[in-house]
Amino acid sequence: MCGIVGYIGDKQAAPILLDGLSKLEYRGYDSAGIAVFDGSRIIMEKVMGRLKVLDELTEGGKTMPGISGIGHTRWATHGSPSDTNAHPHFNKEHSIVVVHNGIIENYSKLKKKLERKGYEFVSETDTEVLVHLLTEYYDGNPVAAIEKVMRRVEGSYALGIMFKDHPHHIYAARKDSPLIVGQSSMGNLIASDVPAILKYTRSVYYMENEEIVCLSKENIRFYNIDGEALVKEPVTIDWDIDAAEKGGYEHFMLKEIYEQPKAVRDTISPRLKNGEVVIEELGMTDEEIRHTRKIIIIACGSAYHAGVTGKYILEGMARIPVEVDLASEFRYRNPIYEEGTLAIIISQSGETADSLAALREARNHGVRVLGIVNVVGSSIAREADNVMYTWAGPEISVATTKAYSAQLAALYLLAMKFAKVRETITQEEFAELQKDLEKIPEQIEQLLGMKEKIQRFANRYLAADHMFFIGRGIDYAISLEGSLKLKEISYIHSEAYAAGELKHGTISLVEEGTLVVALATQEKVYSKTISNIVEVKTRGAFVMAVTNEGHEEIEKTADYVIYIPKTNAYFANSLAIIPLQLFAYYVSLGRGLDVDKPRNLAKSVTVE
Repeated sequence: MCGIVGYIGDKQAAPILLDGLSKLEYRGYDSAGIAVFDGSRIIMEKVMGRLKVLDELTEGGKTMPGISGIGHTRWATHGSPSDTNAHPHFNKEHSIVVVHNGIIENYSKLKKKLERKGYEFVSETDTEVLVHLLTEYYDGNPVAAIEKVMRRVEGSYALGIMFKDHPHHIYAARKDSPLIVGQSSMGNLIASDVPAILKYTRSVYYMENEEIVCLSKENIRFYNIDGEALVKEPVTIDWDIDAAEKGGYEHFMLKEIYEQPKAVRDTISPRLKNGEVVIEELGMTDEEIRHTRKIIIIACGSAYHAGVTGKYILEGMARIPVEVDLASEFRYRNPIYEEGTLAIIISQSGETADSLAALREARNHGVRVLGIVNVVGSSIAREADNVMYTWAGPEISVATTKAYSAQLAALYLLAMKFAKVRETITQEEFAELQKDLEKIPEQIEQLLGMKEKIQRFANRYLAADHMFFIGRGIDYAISLEGSLKLKEISYIHSEAYAAGELKHGTISLVEEGTLVVALATQEKVYSKTISNIVEVKTRGAFVMAVTNEGHEEIEKTADYVIYIPKTNAYFANSLAIIPLQLFAYYVSLGRGLDVDKPRNLAKSVTVE
């Protein structure tokens, strides 16, 4: 959830650290800090608040000389945001300094033992345990001390460490929290994610669990937890550096909303060949697909909402039973594993802690796992049996848009592939599905042209206290994501309900002026949804409806209507979500909020 950067080389470190942290601020932004070796000692500056406060304090890093250092931008877990709780953390002698992403689960027990030995704690963080443990075990050999600490702590961590006695090196270690190593002609770097170092290098190493790395300006040396040297091969990142910049847009979220046609097209196009869906990375023969008895889709947040849509389309199209689980629930519900089960783990970052743990749980029970992820080389991508990448490019805004749309596209392709192989659709139906699928990017562009209309409507509801999103079937799945988009960036209380459940309690909350967003794209239940709209209208609700072109009669019932282009009912989510994303964006903007960095949230949820 936090962001880590480290650098050692020929250039002044502090400006590089600040620049790298600016690309990671989506991972945490309640405090920030950097530590640099200035030639004789380790100096540190850290402050509560956004990174710009630290940038101004250090004059862009100019006031902190030195060619090696580590930095951190924080999303608080242990200890409220404050200067003291901000990273990095020193030991008493200021001879060892640490930055940490993750959670040390047994920190309380370790802290008590260290206190009995005379160690004094000045912060409320679990991270401070690490720096004191390093001090306890350090005998002049940094790698040996790090190994001992790794054996003692429980939980997740990505660590950046500096030792005053070893000024020409920085160290890092990883377990269940992402960390990469970059190699460049100007020196070497560590970071939580690729955008932080893309400006300086495209050659990166992905660290595996329980690995340690020692960086000098010329060399990179990897070790396992037993201190044995490892040989690793670098990976070349082919992202366009502009993909991680705003490119003239006011916010990353708006830029990424507008990048959705490309994200969907890039995810679909390579897998549609000669009238067939070709998913080479699926790694399953037709026989294995035919003998798949059940699919479990596991995810968190928006990825879970994509999974709910996946359930409807896989069951409807391929006639295969599908369960959808929140990863945090799947881990602890003692699920029933049976032969012929395929688990699909969906995650933008590929580092989501609960989803990664669910993956391992499934594999431990012999279940085949397919990862649908956006980040190449991420933990889920490496640990799944097979991985299907969504080619959305870097997504910086905390509220996902283009990655969600690319996940939907991947699920459409999977459903079509399974349906074709299992012969649950005809060749004519398959051809029509392919035709409609290929139209989606162009149709999204058409909907993006409605932004001014949606902005005008959004401005009417800037002061709303709560809203409801309703729908049936796939429309319910769309409602879940539309509601989440609104609440996470506007801070307006919003709930999504299966429309048929309104009368079972929820409708008691509808009163004069309540905004209800009704999704009505599914023809089979269209008339039922109209009845639900009437139900809330008679209680005083103001209704915004999203429906298909050709349903103008809905204007007699709803107060405001947004029409989406005609498409196959299975693909409606990809179109209907666009106006809901724009609505959430303009409500947040109108309320004067930080669209890209909503309070209490971080982009990559790498802790439980």
